[in-house]
Amino acid sequence: MKVLGIEGMSGDQLQFEIQRGGKLVHYQYCISILVMSFRRSSDIYFIESGESAVKKGLPWTFLTLVAGWWGIPWGPIFSIQSLVTNFQGGKDVTAQVMQSMARPAAPKAMAAKA
Repeated sequence: MKVLGIEGMSGDQLQFEIQRGGKLVHYQYCISILVMSFRRSSDIYFIESGESAVKKGLPWTFLTLVAGWWGIPWGPIFSIQSLVTNFQGGKDVTAQVMQSMARPAAPKAMAAKA
């Protein structure tokens, strides 16, 4: 999982920023090619407290506006769903990401003995 905007930030710093009102979100976008339409999610973005989540998702919104509508019938449907999600500030995945970060790492496989 790739989280953009937390480069150089420790886990404790991230936790502190989230307690201050920061959040982790991903955006949706749609790309259509005639009869095929694809709805995908962006990487996860860290949104600082007071920062506009809608503004940060504008590249994905514009991509959907340009390339999402053309596939019939799912292009318009996926495009509208993506635009609604993005104009609501993306999908908040803070709880899921923090939960996965809190889980202990799986033990590494034991090296084979010679």
